[in-house]
Amino acid sequence: MKILHAARSLGGTEKMDDVLTTDVDFDVIVVGAGVAGCVTAYQLATKGHSVLLVERGQTPGSKNLSGGVFYCSIMEECMPGFIDEAPIERRITRNCLSFLSESSFVNVDYGDKRLKESVTAVSVLRAKLDEWLANKCEEAGVMLMSGVKVDTLVKENDSIVGIRAGEDELRAHVVVAADGVNSFICRDAGIRAKEPMKHLAVGVKSVIRLPRNVIEERFNLTGDEGVAYAVVGDCTNGVAGGGFLYTNLESLSIGVVLRLDDLVGKGYSSVELHDRFLTHPAIEPFLKEGELLEYGCHMVAEGGQDMVHDLTRAGLVVVGEAAGFALNTGFTVRGMDLAAGSGLAAARAIDAALLKGDYSKVSLDQYSAELDHTFVGKDMRTYAKAPYFLENPRMYGDYGKILSDVMYSVYNLDTTPRQHLLPGAMKALKKSPVKLTQIIKDMYAGVKAL
Repeated sequence: MKILHAARSLGGTEKMDDVLTTDVDFDVIVVGAGVAGCVTAYQLATKGHSVLLVERGQTPGSKNLSGGVFYCSIMEECMPGFIDEAPIERRITRNCLSFLSESSFVNVDYGDKRLKESVTAVSVLRAKLDEWLANKCEEAGVMLMSGVKVDTLVKENDSIVGIRAGEDELRAHVVVAADGVNSFICRDAGIRAKEPMKHLAVGVKSVIRLPRNVIEERFNLTGDEGVAYAVVGDCTNGVAGGGFLYTNLESLSIGVVLRLDDLVGKGYSSVELHDRFLTHPAIEPFLKEGELLEYGCHMVAEGGQDMVHDLTRAGLVVVGEAAGFALNTGFTVRGMDLAAGSGLAAARAIDAALLKGDYSKVSLDQYSAELDHTFVGKDMRTYAKAPYFLENPRMYGDYGKILSDVMYSVYNLDTTPRQHLLPGAMKALKKSPVKLTQIIKDMYAGVKAL
């Protein structure tokens, strides 16, 4: 491929900190220009290393459908000035947990002055964000090559020494796999076999255009304030997963995430369930008179800690979702902050390896040690049981109906004499197929997992 020849001619041989790079085209090649790949590339370039960032899409973000809420505190360490410069949509100042039954909803709507005063979560659109991140990388000296599909790794003596695209190859001391949940680089390196379906989910998302003033009126927002909805219950028609709705400046990001094994087992179409969710009586009014801007599907990591395999080989480091770093706790869906944190830790370890001239697995394993002391490693361990708790089928039908019946007993003020809340709740429970002992067990499991 001519594009790789151009990269080789521009990469050159450089002398940095007395480490002479005579046998490579670049010190580091990063495959994938998402959050993890861009943070890794940017950090290494600012330390004076030559870095090539390879992206399969025609532009960064063009093949990335994910995105929504970015818990972005880590980015001030990764790229100072992120909050002021990045193409942020809205600051998330409210979080709403919504339980749906077929014809009702019960919301826990949490707002807090402290969320308004700090900027720890923002809504983003990945096509805009990833392009901005890639531009920041180029400003730092990273060479960006878009529209390049990496076919295989180049290996010598059990070490990874580069990448191959078509008949051409480029060499580096270290290759970084930042190519997402279906990482072909991890499979090529023998790190990961095909993931079981229970570790994967299908995300189906729409972006709906609405005027800014309409969004702010419908969601009771001011300025750049935003709200994030996490939805469970009837939104997936009993399939393990959930729904989401995030406010952008002039659009809404909305859709469902469906665990692949349960979706296949129950014989539903992901598109069918997505469209069903958008017509639910609790959701449809938000979308009234909106215009569809974007629609698509994306594979999502859902296995939590069980998806985190080996993170290194000689000459190779794995970051972001390629490493399994994604968390769904039911309250929050996290991936971008974990990706950024893993990219930062990887850059530190790779920088140390480059300065030593040692690219062995033992040397690059400093990355794992770095992660263990960051929020990435600690949070993955803290929520290790979350995927198992969220497998509970009662979360996707029974509990939404129970909550609805309890609230109905409170607010249906007909001429029937009232009962105290507890007797009313017990009456609603008697109508449910779920026994009280099972509810107590589920609550206990939820406290331990979440």
